[in-house]
Amino acid sequence: MTIFDLPAVNGSLNALSTIFLSAGYVFIKRKNMKAHRNCMIAAFVTSALFLACYLTYHIYLGYVLHRGPTIFVNPAWFKPIYLTILFTHLILAVVIVPLIFITLSRGLKERFDQHKKIARWTWPLWMYVSVTGVIIYLLLYQIFPQPVPAAKSGSAQGSSLPTRELMVLPSARPAALACTALMTGPMSFLPVAPNS
Repeated sequence: MTIFDLPAVNGSLNALSTIFLSAGYVFIKRKNMKAHRNCMIAAFVTSALFLACYLTYHIYLGYVLHRGPTIFVNPAWFKPIYLTILFTHLILAVVIVPLIFITLSRGLKERFDQHKKIARWTWPLWMYVSVTGVIIYLLLYQIFPQPVPAAKSGSAQGSSLPTRELMVLPSARPAALACTALMTGPMSFLPVAPNS
């Protein structure tokens, strides 16, 4: 596994969070509070893992490879739709963080009346962020794969790292295996050059 597998891992973690959020919703509707709590904690953990992987990937691109993030370029007709999804996702991802902490805190402290009041807002926003995270991954790396951004000129001087284009698309491994490997197996975050 390399650093370039992280977009697939991120998509998988968002998908897992979506599954846990959905199951948590079903369990609370059935009054199964223990299962609800476990699912919501699992959704929190997968979302936190996503954030760690997301930051690792983008910091590595920027500070080690001296590249910007992958940008949606083609097809041009779909770019406004993609940007709308991306901007709403980003804005709500920032808004949702304190809501998640407050909601979890109230639930774990068994302040269920207060928990329920804020959960009405937290759950749909968190679900939207998780689902659109999967959609963004699919659009950017699977449905409309985008060109690899070039290294910023002059910024990689003195570096022994490769400066030519590197493969950004996820490996042929299914995303679920990449996610499992991230959580359980040893990994190498060394850059890899594309096959010649």
